[in-house]
Amino acid sequence: MPKFTDIRNVAVIAHVDHGKTTLVDAMLKQTHTFRENQAEMNVDRIMDSNDLEREKGITILSKNTSVFYKNTKINIIDTPGHADFGGEVERVLNMADGVLLIVDASEGPLSQTKFVLKRALDYKLKVILVINKIDRKDERIKDVVADTENLFLSLADDPELLDFPIIYAIGRDGKTFLEMPESLDQAGDMTPLFETILKTIPNAEKDSDKPFQMLVSAFEKNEYLGRLALGRVSQGMVKKGDFISLVKADQKVVGNFRVEKMYVNEGISKVEVQEASAGEIIYISGISAIEIGQTLTSVDCQVALPAIEVAEPTIKASFGPNTSMFARDESRFLTSRELKERLREEVEANLGLKIEDDPNDSIRMLVSGRGELHLAILIEKLRREGYAMEIGKPEVIFKTIDGKVFEPFNELTIIVPDEFVGTITSELGKRKAEMLDMQTDEKVGTRLTYKISERNALGLRNTLVTETKGMVSLNTLFLGYEPKQEENKKERNGVLIAFESGKALSFGLDLAQKRGILFISPTEMVYEGQVIGLRPMIGDLEINICKGKQLTNMRSAGNDDGITLAPATKYTIEESLDFINNDEFIDVTPKTIRLRKRILNKTDRLRASRKN
Repeated sequence: MPKFTDIRNVAVIAHVDHGKTTLVDAMLKQTHTFRENQAEMNVDRIMDSNDLEREKGITILSKNTSVFYKNTKINIIDTPGHADFGGEVERVLNMADGVLLIVDASEGPLSQTKFVLKRALDYKLKVILVINKIDRKDERIKDVVADTENLFLSLADDPELLDFPIIYAIGRDGKTFLEMPESLDQAGDMTPLFETILKTIPNAEKDSDKPFQMLVSAFEKNEYLGRLALGRVSQGMVKKGDFISLVKADQKVVGNFRVEKMYVNEGISKVEVQEASAGEIIYISGISAIEIGQTLTSVDCQVALPAIEVAEPTIKASFGPNTSMFARDESRFLTSRELKERLREEVEANLGLKIEDDPNDSIRMLVSGRGELHLAILIEKLRREGYAMEIGKPEVIFKTIDGKVFEPFNELTIIVPDEFVGTITSELGKRKAEMLDMQTDEKVGTRLTYKISERNALGLRNTLVTETKGMVSLNTLFLGYEPKQEENKKERNGVLIAFESGKALSFGLDLAQKRGILFISPTEMVYEGQVIGLRPMIGDLEINICKGKQLTNMRSAGNDDGITLAPATKYTIEESLDFINNDEFIDVTPKTIRLRKRILNKTDRLRASRKN
């Protein structure tokens, strides 16, 4: 490891897709963290290491890395930009002394920009504003800087935090500038940014002579070492072999443990060290009962640091074991016990999630999260690990305060071409949304800001994407709980339901497509009660898509010549969460995502409907 005299701990925060991860890539590459012949030198979004992040193009988990510049170690914390993963931002900001606030040169500060900046200012962190993507043709840099300054004025309660440097960047090309360059072809690198970090962000090495304290901000699982507790050494020093105490937020001591191994980040790798002092971000092994938010201390000073505060979940859905006929052949884990154990394990590391037993069904659990995408990512993650499950329709979490019912409200920011403004205002009007602001810009389009209840916003994203032909940008910011609002009662059309189990045949599908939009392709296996399509009218319809042509002397039953089938519509997990009704489940296995009725048999469904 290179020698260093100072430490700077910096979190990179921004709205989704404003270029955080790309900028971190450039910092890693310029400081020669990798050799010229290493694969990482030719890879984009190095920090987005898991498959889901690469596929969706977003950061889901906070990650740590480090670079060395002029005898200074700079620990970098890359954070998510999507509101649903705000818990990841909240749990790691305590490790930083400053932040790089990345803002797109065209879009400017958006809803998540406001959220992450407010959290950074609450921690009194020094801010470096980075105006990124200054090479965009629709850039409006002066307006973006003015908008961001106004955002600071509205959020900061400490005048010192209003004095912040501005860096202009083309993160994709690894260029940063202290002033807006006269030409975008001007040579540049990351030096202006590094120099500004050294000048602006305070040195983290202090209070090394005090008793050891470290707040556990996260943990990782290692096949050989068990749990690795991750956190920043707030004060003091810790060495390999030391005995340290684990203390809960309520000052109760869990026990004393021996530090078996310690690691720090060097680039994207972990390097074992023998000791670490105040300011360093470290991983410690040897503590089996560790939880996020607890404090590691010296045995002589068992005092816990303030706990990490994370916003509460606003939406919940019922998770249960998969009971379909294909689950056993398509998954590794399908029992209620296995699913519950995995969900409990996930909640330990994912602070934005909460779980509880479903009061309506003992084998199911209610999983609460920060939004539909938060739940969809969890479902997809479990699916890829081999779990099969059934998911119910998401519901908003209500609160009762002084006898009144409250529900969560969001600030909704929509950027859309002018031609779709009428479509947007019409849809939001139906959903009882209150318009807060409307601005038109020749380069960006129209920006509309609404206040809307979470309940009336369910399914809105997919509706607007469809109605605007994918040309809408939609972002939310949680505002808090307010008195329950009148609900927009939008009834979905009926569905086509498989009449029997078997293989879907072209003849049966041809009959079905005349009655609606199909979700099934030829030769797919289906089961009784599975949702196989959407009708153009209210009311469900059972249909037999396993039906083939009748055998005659003139032709065989398998001859389907002349049949033309439209491509089947396939919903993602997030789209399925929006689509299903209360009497339906999403049937998830590692191989397939299906939709189904809660009660598969038609006769049983009729009996249940009569009881209700």
